[in-house]
Amino acid sequence: AGQPGQGSGVDFGAVLKAAVQEVSDAQNTAQAKAQAFQLGAKDMSLEEVMTSLQKANVAFQGMIAVRNKLVEAYRDVTNLQV
Repeated sequence: AGQPGQGSGVDFGAVLKAAVQEVSDAQNTAQAKAQAFQLGAKDMSLEEVMTSLQKANVAFQGMIAVRNKLVEAYRDVTNLQV
């Protein structure tokens, strides 16, 4: 058997960092679209703004769910009897 931490070669930290960056990018895009709409940009519709905001919200809620599962798994591991 291999050593702990060695598997498919995928770096969990890098994957997590990329996912957090995607959520951040979605939030920044939604904020920029909302601001453009508020400033009267002709090429920005309310539908586009609302869709972007909803996508950012769904991405954020997904990230929170993942965080909660990670915390739960950590607590389970720390409570194991050896």
